[in-house]
Amino acid sequence: MEEYQYQTELSSGAITGILIFCLILFLISIASQWKVFEKAGQPGWACIIPIYNVYIMTKIAGKPGWWVLMLIIPFVNIIFAIWLINMISKSFGKTEGFTVGLVLLGFIFWAILGFGSAKYQGPYGDPVAFKAYQDQHQFDFENKS
Repeated sequence: MEEYQYQTELSSGAITGILIFCLILFLISIASQWKVFEKAGQPGWACIIPIYNVYIMTKIAGKPGWWVLMLIIPFVNIIFAIWLINMISKSFGKTEGFTVGLVLLGFIFWAILGFGSAKYQGPYGDPVAFKAYQDQHQFDFENKS
């Protein structure tokens, strides 16, 4: 019976290179989202806390906090995640094309959003329209009549 020996030097070097590349992309993504959160008036450190970062994204997008629960449900979460990213994009004055970029090439487009000239314009990108929406869909728990 023949024994096979594999050269692991090349494969371990390739794995190390891939891990370093992934680590760099991860750090760029964290720094970009940190900057986006700060531009929106939220704490930057919130982007590194799981689940809480999604809650903060809902606040940035002007959506209710219960959306975090919708992002847990399989298949439904895909729709709500894309919708949430679209609302964040609009909150910074970007279009649906930018949303596609955020979904497909997030590490590049989050960096553009965070380090670029985009300014947070409020939820929906129009503070007046957002205020009108809030006034129209507001619950009044204090009114007992």
